[in-house]
Amino acid sequence: MSIVIAVDSFKGSLSSLDAGLAIKKGILKADTNAEIIVRPIADGGEGTVEALTQDMGGKIITKTVTGPLGQKVSATYGFIEHQKTAIIEMATASGLTLIATEHRNPLLTTTYGLGELIKDAIKKGARHFIIGIGGSATNDGGIGMLQALGFTLVDKNDKAVSRGALGLKELHKIDITTAIPELKECDFSIASDVTNPLTGNNGASRVFGPQKGANPEMILKMDTWLANYAHLVNQDVKLIYSNTPGSGAAGGLGFAFMAFFKTTLESGIDLILRKTNLRTYLEKADIVITGEGKLDSQTSMGKAPIGIAKLAKSFNKPVIAFSGIVTAEANRCHTAGIDAFFPILRDITTLEQALKPEVAKNNLENTSEQVFRLINIFQK
Repeated sequence: MSIVIAVDSFKGSLSSLDAGLAIKKGILKADTNAEIIVRPIADGGEGTVEALTQDMGGKIITKTVTGPLGQKVSATYGFIEHQKTAIIEMATASGLTLIATEHRNPLLTTTYGLGELIKDAIKKGARHFIIGIGGSATNDGGIGMLQALGFTLVDKNDKAVSRGALGLKELHKIDITTAIPELKECDFSIASDVTNPLTGNNGASRVFGPQKGANPEMILKMDTWLANYAHLVNQDVKLIYSNTPGSGAAGGLGFAFMAFFKTTLESGIDLILRKTNLRTYLEKADIVITGEGKLDSQTSMGKAPIGIAKLAKSFNKPVIAFSGIVTAEANRCHTAGIDAFFPILRDITTLEQALKPEVAKNNLENTSEQVFRLINIFQK
């Protein structure tokens, strides 16, 4: 029996690879002859750098950069030297989890650290970028990133604008000629499942601003500033309408990538599946295994397990999913390609205990063993 395991990370507990290896160990207890391939996977969010870098034969690079509130943070990215490719999660430098809830303020938070990561990768030879832009703490339209990459953004007095959304309020002119020249040789593949426009009722400020610390007054101001920013860009740089789907991703970071760089935006899992060439493995499999920490209604709307399941179904492969827990809405996953799913918790426990890596590994191992013992019964 040929089995391909491609599970997303169990957030807060196991990486994609560790989860896959635990499942493999359990299957081999039930069937020592099984041929098993573990493929790390992610959907553009947490775990993308680790999964893709390992899959593509690269290395992890750590760099100290500017955090969302100007503090120094240690951020990582993946570099595949032979492909001149860098893999970055913007949240590692500019993410919401880097700020305590009481300190969140999108007027001040900046994407400058993301720009520093891109610049560092360019210096090392990267010319192709895969960037996941989920989990941002920012609403600055990407101007912090542009500043870090050498763009000149000034106010009416030719003074550099502030970092954060306040910089958008001050912005009067953008000079692209000062940007680092290697950017002209670069292309960016952006993993984002957000289709919101830059401004308006469904825009970056109104939809995502509250979780980043914005109050109603701030939201109205930031929406106006982003609209003025878009007008300035359209006038002096490139025609990118503020209602373009995806331009509102990561507080307008999507707009900046579209306007200033050679960029494609696509579904996170679709991008990852294409870059890892997973289809060549699924095509040869007898059974495909996927999963994530929690299966719910969000899973069925296109997260990693569903992307894998849909691809597997294009080859008429049976798909099994393992998850820490499942909700009632997880049944929607059946119509999206997952034939059967199995929660792995075996005892009444606390969340803290369940998230311990060794506990999660044992639960995955034991559950996968029992599932494949059952499969073996019907194969005899």
